[in-house]
Amino acid sequence: MRPDRTDDADGQRHRGVAVARVWLRPMSYLLGVSMATLTIVHLLDVARYENAHLSLWEVFARMSPSDAEHIMGGIGEVIAAILGIVITVASIIVQLAANRYTPRITEMFFRDRTNMVVMGFFVVSAVFSLWVNFSIRVGGGGSIEDTFVPAYGVLVTMALLTASLLMMAPYFGYVFDFVEPDNVVRRIKKSGIEQALRPAGGEGDAEVDERRVTALSSLEHLADVALNAIDQKDKGIASKTIDSLSELVVAYLPHKATLDPRWFQIRDRLAKDTDFVSMNAEALGKLSTARTWLEYKALRQFLMVYREALTAMPDLITRIAIDTRYIGQTAIAAGDRAAVAVVVKFFNTYMRRSLNAKDIAAAYNNLNQYRYLAEELLKAGWGDQVLEIARHFKYYAQTAHAMGLAFLTETVAFDLCVVNELAYDLHAPARDELLQLFLEVDKEAELDQQEPSLRGVRKAQVKLATYYLQKGEEGLARKIYRDMRDERPDRLRSIRAELLAVTSSEFWEISDRGALFEYIEPERRQLIHRFFEWFPATTMREPIREEHTQE
Repeated sequence: MRPDRTDDADGQRHRGVAVARVWLRPMSYLLGVSMATLTIVHLLDVARYENAHLSLWEVFARMSPSDAEHIMGGIGEVIAAILGIVITVASIIVQLAANRYTPRITEMFFRDRTNMVVMGFFVVSAVFSLWVNFSIRVGGGGSIEDTFVPAYGVLVTMALLTASLLMMAPYFGYVFDFVEPDNVVRRIKKSGIEQALRPAGGEGDAEVDERRVTALSSLEHLADVALNAIDQKDKGIASKTIDSLSELVVAYLPHKATLDPRWFQIRDRLAKDTDFVSMNAEALGKLSTARTWLEYKALRQFLMVYREALTAMPDLITRIAIDTRYIGQTAIAAGDRAAVAVVVKFFNTYMRRSLNAKDIAAAYNNLNQYRYLAEELLKAGWGDQVLEIARHFKYYAQTAHAMGLAFLTETVAFDLCVVNELAYDLHAPARDELLQLFLEVDKEAELDQQEPSLRGVRKAQVKLATYYLQKGEEGLARKIYRDMRDERPDRLRSIRAELLAVTSSEFWEISDRGALFEYIEPERRQLIHRFFEWFPATTMREPIREEHTQE
């Protein structure tokens, strides 16, 4: 979000605290210890001389030409050495960080104002000491007969050297803090947000194109940091970077209406980006018309990280799905249907990647966040988008079944059960169509030899029927009954028995969802009997087993 005055004040306060912590306190401590030590030693030296009458200031202020030459001869070399040490150490640190995370660190370092000020201070100190040393003149020889001792110049040079030495330790601390991954990610995100949220003004086409490229570059560099973190097995940095990608888009979405219309056009250098150059003119035109190129680019970075995380860092999959949902929720709040459509498309792509890899855990976690998004759409009254997502759910359930991933088919069924319950509570116009899609989840697969694995779908449908009965909607519950009445008796009996047997919501293993699919609250569980009473008594009666006795 665009910062207001309160945010600016907080930022200034934070910067003030950082300056005091990084620079003022360490330098004050070091200077205090140095001056205290100098004073004590000077007093000890004065005590050695009975007739000593010069104060500490007079000792420093009074100097002969030879004293000045001797002092300045060494100071210039020391300051030059300090500058060389600082540049060498900083370059090594920055280059190592750039190789590990992103080359953008080098560019950021040399554009940072604090780095420029410190480097400039060292250079000015070196140049100043050079010319003070050059200005010392000793009379009695050559064409210059007057003696000139730049006493104040020597004192200022000593002060600059002192400050340079005092700054070295805090500056190295600042450099290490600068290349710390969290701070690098924060700066990249901030740069992208600043470029993206600049309102329409008197800029030329070149300036707008430069801002678009800078914002796009921020997204790519964040993805680079995430990929390198995955390669280094650094889950914390990878998660932080994924969150920052999402936060950049979340900050951008509410303010799209205030941006220059040229911002949304994919042309000039933006059209040459690797994610856009391969797209045909029609696809690029749709992105420009929908004003969603930045969201598309950000989610493309998510997808790139998703592919790597599937095998290298599976825990990151859930984080990507959560942050994608956050983007979708922000788009819903902003009324941006085009952005929601992009989010839905990438959720579908995540599912396809997971199914192709037969990664059940990844698909399971994606479905959880995808369902949350559908619930938010229902609450916002966007029933047509929810129906579209329900159709996608149905497709992925049947695809998973055909691939032998029965657990995913069951997961989709119970997720659709939750969506149908919410649709009823919200009196959503799409309620009946959602129920019909739910009842069709297992239709195509019923001809397959793996049909018995679809019992999980029937359990979810029975669970929804008990919900309708609890709400007094017997007509809706009977729709489910009519869909199930041709099921095999033994299968119906086993479904009833298994649902009644689940009396605890707690799953016995670690799960992001934290509850068993089959669990039904006690007051609803009693309605299972009522639902199955609609089936013929002969269907639900257990067969009598004949016992053979040996004579």
